[in-house]
Amino acid sequence: MATVLDVQEFLLFIGGQWTPAQSGETFDVVNPATGRVVARVAKAGHTDVDAAVQAARKLFDSGRWAKQTPEARAAILMLFAQKIMENAKELIYLEAISSGGTVRRIGSSDILQITDLIQQTAKFIQEYKYVEYLPIPPFPGPANGQVWREPYGVCAAVTPWNFPMILAMWKVIPALAMGNTIVVKPASNTPLSTLKLAELAVQAGIPAGAFNVIAGPGASIGEALVTHPQVDKVAFTGSTEVGRRIMQLASTSVKKVSLELGGKSPSIVLPDADLDIAIPGALFGVFMHSGQICESGTRLLVHESIYDEVIERLVAKTKEIKIGDPLNDQTGMGPVVSKQQFDTVMRYIQIGQQEGARLVCGGKPATVEGYENGYFIEPTIFADVTNDMRIAQEEIFGPVLSVIKYSQLDEAIRLANDTIYGLAAGIWTRDINEAYRIAHELKAGTVWINDWHMLRADAPFGGYKQSGFGRELGRHALDEYTQVKHVHASLVPEPEKRPWLSMLFG
Repeated sequence: MATVLDVQEFLLFIGGQWTPAQSGETFDVVNPATGRVVARVAKAGHTDVDAAVQAARKLFDSGRWAKQTPEARAAILMLFAQKIMENAKELIYLEAISSGGTVRRIGSSDILQITDLIQQTAKFIQEYKYVEYLPIPPFPGPANGQVWREPYGVCAAVTPWNFPMILAMWKVIPALAMGNTIVVKPASNTPLSTLKLAELAVQAGIPAGAFNVIAGPGASIGEALVTHPQVDKVAFTGSTEVGRRIMQLASTSVKKVSLELGGKSPSIVLPDADLDIAIPGALFGVFMHSGQICESGTRLLVHESIYDEVIERLVAKTKEIKIGDPLNDQTGMGPVVSKQQFDTVMRYIQIGQQEGARLVCGGKPATVEGYENGYFIEPTIFADVTNDMRIAQEEIFGPVLSVIKYSQLDEAIRLANDTIYGLAAGIWTRDINEAYRIAHELKAGTVWINDWHMLRADAPFGGYKQSGFGRELGRHALDEYTQVKHVHASLVPEPEKRPWLSMLFG
């Protein structure tokens, strides 16, 4: 395995082979913990996008993958999961040096999530209802009706930098499982692990051309991929702003689109909450991966009767978080992904102070000995936040928690829903029945009770409102990668017994 000082070289992965960009250009990938270049990656252009789509189209049209039985595809996917586990150390390393995610998290969670996703999906596709038989209708005449589920064809996935492996695989696995082929455009900050996964897929027996990866700037090759005439379906995870642009681009050829976008997720602490669970749980919900998670619990709504105690305990518990090198397995929180993201988060911290919120913890760049050029930010907590402040309404995507006081539960629910987003929400209480009642009122695609970040491969994930549409994970994800066909076969052989013909003929 390479050391942190080595600069690795990566090509594009097209048609089952490592392929240089036709322009010969490359771009640098920087380790956010050190500020040093750790990899150079081939920079795709429009001709490379076309080559990747053509490779995916050729394989799909051949039927070598799409016409495999679900059982055959499931068996190959299971071999892919095995390859991932065999190469876990390298994948963890590549993810850590580019995204700033800690090896502690990636090794104990991300890799296991991916393999679980594959295993669950392999099971689901063998149980999936590819054909639904309709009852014989009494009117206008007997017929055999069937509803078929068929793959779209060539899928495009544009994925973000916060969880490169997980969010790519959330798209790749259901797409492949249902017989599609796919071209993935990972974020320029973090293409390394996705490129490696594509190589492992071929080694596992997934046909060349089924899983292609191109790397480069989203504004050029991302848009070229989304608008390519031979792409049938687009899946995107990222900001709401870019999601709107993806919708516009895909609309020109009326492509199927699924979007998983931003969030400003509320977490309601009821007066009876067990604070021994709620305090570390809420902090886990906002500070894991330095707050760079779309469904992070960035707004904490606390009842006035326990507000001061909660603030005090939040600050005390935050001091236990160890900030440092992501490659150190003792590190709890690493850097944000880039200098650009560092500057964005620090600007929001300044905005919060200007808006009158009370800074009770953090608020400064974090000093990590030996990593002075890294993009580290202290876990930051603002108290006395009002829901109309920018730090309560806009997605910061960094380690910043806004704590808001409420008096009545109806007020808390109103504040929780007072956002353009609707990705996730949470409730902290000892009264589970009350929590379920509140969950009905929250406008979010996922609601956690006395927990956070608990996603599972058999449950759908996605947003309400401007957090997007479509669902990933679970059986619902398989629906996103199939289109529906109704097939009608008449059971009336005699023309005279077809009265509907009289609507046209005398």
